[in-house]
Amino acid sequence: MSTPPDHGGLGAIADVARVRALLIDAAREGQALTYSGLLLALGHGFTRPKMRALCRTLDVIDAAGAGMGEPGLAVLVVRQSDGLPGQGWWIDTATPAGYADAWTGPNAAAHVRRHQQAAFSYWQGPGV
Repeated sequence: MSTPPDHGGLGAIADVARVRALLIDAAREGQALTYSGLLLALGHGFTRPKMRALCRTLDVIDAAGAGMGEPGLAVLVVRQSDGLPGQGWWIDTATPAGYADAWTGPNAAAHVRRHQQAAFSYWQGPGV
């Protein structure tokens, strides 16, 4: 990622522009980020409270992006254990969009890959 780590304060987690830039960089590179990796890029180690704060920022980013016709970026942030987004993404994004299967396993992974590919294609496309 091209944005250097922020060794400053906790504000980096709530910095919508900075987090969005990191996610767009990841999308352009065709890669997902773990929660730990994204927090590290923001200058923080993983803790559950920091992860929850990051998720609030991801919600803001996706809401603003949807308003501009962009695919979601929060789907790019995944658990290290299984490569899938956390519960909040399934509740806030997948379920309202009609996904009714398990949040883990092959069907979940395929669903996530489709959403990730949409973000990759959009941000790797011409003119963005």
